[in-house]
Amino acid sequence: MNRPSVLVFDVNQTLSDLSPLTGRFGEVGAPPPLARAWFAGVLRDGFALSTTGESAPFVEIAQAELESVLRPVLGDTGLADAVRHVLDGLSSLDVHPDVVAGVPALRELGIQLVTLSNGATALAEALLTRAGVREAFTHLMSVEDAGVWKPAGAAYRYALEVCGVDAGEAMLVAVHPWDIHGAARAGLRTAWLNRDGGTYPRHFAAPELSSGSLVALAAELA
Repeated sequence: MNRPSVLVFDVNQTLSDLSPLTGRFGEVGAPPPLARAWFAGVLRDGFALSTTGESAPFVEIAQAELESVLRPVLGDTGLADAVRHVLDGLSSLDVHPDVVAGVPALRELGIQLVTLSNGATALAEALLTRAGVREAFTHLMSVEDAGVWKPAGAAYRYALEVCGVDAGEAMLVAVHPWDIHGAARAGLRTAWLNRDGGTYPRHFAAPELSSGSLVALAAELA
């Protein structure tokens, strides 16, 4: 297998562990499982804007969706504080355990590492700095600069332009099948990070590689 020259990493859930946000829902008096519905709603609205060629910052959509899911549970009293408490958790997330060892292993293969997130670049910067792997990445990119969210093709083409490579030289690494599908349709190679041992949806373009961790992905690419 020809090794890609660039690995393009998704950030939310692929590199960052969002599970602590579940606890923050409980801390404000909301059912912790509501965190999953909230995040799905954020993605839904971001994707909806993409279909009409529009975009909005991740945090803006996240706040609006939080207000929507928390208001029926908490009412208006204390809603602003609850929303702020949950959103503050985004800036203190940690990476998944395999990231700390996997990123250096991938970099040692001579592959350029970059990120492309539907979230803000500042969040990725802080996340990777806390993990001690920031210097392994040459570019931290956000769809806010592309003008449209992934999985729209323009988002991936923006990343390719920044990196100065053709689509076939880049491989997207993500836990989200929808992200894998979008990248594949834009011509990129793909690697699905399947930490949970799930089944890949048949209705999406299949990934070229499937690995249970970044350490395992490095071994496959080596």
